[in-house]
Amino acid sequence: MNSGGTVARMTDTNDADPTTMHHTEGYPEQEQEQPGLTPEMSSEPDNGESSYRGTGKLSGKRALITGGDSGIGRAVAIAFAREGADVAISYLPEEQEDAEATRDWVEKAGQRALLLPGDVREEAHSISLVEETVKQLGGLDILILNAGYQENREGLENIPTEEFDRVFKTNLYSMMWIARTAIPHLRPGSSIITTSSIQAFNPAPHLIDYAMTKAAQVAFTKALAQQLGDKGVRVNAVAPGPIWTPLIPGTSWPESLPSFGQDTPLGRPGQPAELAPAYVYLASTDASYVSGAVIPVTGGKGL
Repeated sequence: MNSGGTVARMTDTNDADPTTMHHTEGYPEQEQEQPGLTPEMSSEPDNGESSYRGTGKLSGKRALITGGDSGIGRAVAIAFAREGADVAISYLPEEQEDAEATRDWVEKAGQRALLLPGDVREEAHSISLVEETVKQLGGLDILILNAGYQENREGLENIPTEEFDRVFKTNLYSMMWIARTAIPHLRPGSSIITTSSIQAFNPAPHLIDYAMTKAAQVAFTKALAQQLGDKGVRVNAVAPGPIWTPLIPGTSWPESLPSFGQDTPLGRPGQPAELAPAYVYLASTDASYVSGAVIPVTGGKGL
């Protein structure tokens, strides 16, 4: 059953100071190999496990979330389940432990969870994600295109083609394959949401290839919103700023973690739990007249 409450909110934070309500410091130097895993982080993110309260905004919906095992994807899965949606989760096989933890949170909310391991860089697997979701959950109403890969770069001249290929296939090719397969299954009232980034608008040189894909995702979102508008399907994006997820210690910049997120106007990094309400809003009828939009969740950093 869904968690109760009168509004979708974070518990006991109605009057909280946003500069201090979550982790305010940087993080100690640490590094993981991609994909990063939650249990290996020095400080685990807040994914809303003990704070998000749902109100049935997504009751009866079926959602597919790529990269749904941890970080933003886990926070969205938890929020969606507590709002009444069944959730299919796409993830890499190496992330099985994280995926199972997310599944447990979805099931604790009284909703069905479908685990779909595999690599979205493979076209056949990307196509199968939609097919299995429709088969196992009985349909598809919400598609969250969230899977992403980034790496710290020492100049464009030093990026090997295979790395460039990995970034583009993870962040762009998979998105096209999955959305292309999903469109015939989407009914009026369905929603597609992409996870873009502040990097699409304010690119950092050490994330140049990642930033390129995030800018392309914005174009994808705006163009697809125009294509699907007359079908009653809305397409939007969320653009996170510096958010503490397993991707961050997996980006080969351990010396940057003590200052991570400290340059935002709110003076701290964000937590995945602070992203989830934006996805709930965009997926729900509260956003019935919102399409082709990019919602920044950046701690005040401008797009």
